[in-house]
Amino acid sequence: MQQQQPDPKECNIKVFCRFRPQSDAETKAGGQIVVKFPTPDTAIHGGRTFTFDRVFKPTATQEKVYSEAAQAIVQDVLNGYNGTIFAYGQTSSGKTHTMEGLIDSSLHQGIIPRIVQDIFNHIYNMDENLEFHIKVSYFEIYLDKIRDLLDVTKTNLAVHEDKNRVPFVKGGTERFVSSPEEVMEIIDEGKANRHVAVTNMNEHSSRSHSIFLLHIKQENVETNKKLSGKLYLVDLAGSEKVSKTHAEGSVLDEAKNINKSLSALGNVISALAEGTKSHVPYRDSKMTRILQESLGGNARTTIIICCSPSSFNDQETRSTLMFGQR
Repeated sequence: MQQQQPDPKECNIKVFCRFRPQSDAETKAGGQIVVKFPTPDTAIHGGRTFTFDRVFKPTATQEKVYSEAAQAIVQDVLNGYNGTIFAYGQTSSGKTHTMEGLIDSSLHQGIIPRIVQDIFNHIYNMDENLEFHIKVSYFEIYLDKIRDLLDVTKTNLAVHEDKNRVPFVKGGTERFVSSPEEVMEIIDEGKANRHVAVTNMNEHSSRSHSIFLLHIKQENVETNKKLSGKLYLVDLAGSEKVSKTHAEGSVLDEAKNINKSLSALGNVISALAEGTKSHVPYRDSKMTRILQESLGGNARTTIIICCSPSSFNDQETRSTLMFGQR
């Protein structure tokens, strides 16, 4: 199965920063907007300027975020690249709104439903000599264990390597899909199975990282040319400070695990961004193992860091911006 190689002159890691509007809770707590946006790719916070590929102000629409941060990856995956889109930030910073939004609303839907629709639109309009097979999987990583969100009996799946040394989740459910509606139904099913715990930050906060995988194989029946591309859509668990959520017991264990895996991800992306050839620490967490082929080499990686503009979440916003700056 052929996979394309991106142009080595192009940077394959892009970081976008999205600020949501100040929430009612922040306003009630006396929060003030403390971020300035001097140019389309910079934000000033705490007197420091942070520069990204693009900064989206609180007024940015879902359509704008999609077209500038995510749409290009659709064509890449159909051309045989691998891609990963992450949403990173504290709980309640707008990650799920950015990734999913209101799935049935053309105005408010997020990146995942728009990507799915785009992929099928491209396929419907492509050469009839091309045959497509699309399958999806949906996992969550909770306390560094991989759970299958499409089969709740599979609670501790292992990462193995195939004969080409490509990591994969052994025994994970794969479903073939033939329409955007089928994909969205599978996402709904998986979401219903996700781990949810109550924290002081957000009572609907998901305490796990979720990974939704779209695997697209295509074959030209005339020339027998085959292409394969994988797209990982990742909603990372909230990166909040334990002291602020007053976490204890099992919730504290969750927070420690989340912070450890986020830091492992940061180390991998940092090493890739610096062009470190010798050692990229993929094995430091289950998540970076699963995503190995979609982070390094033949891959495009997009990170969308989601932030609050409010003084109430000053510290969390600063640490999110620092993560993105890395």
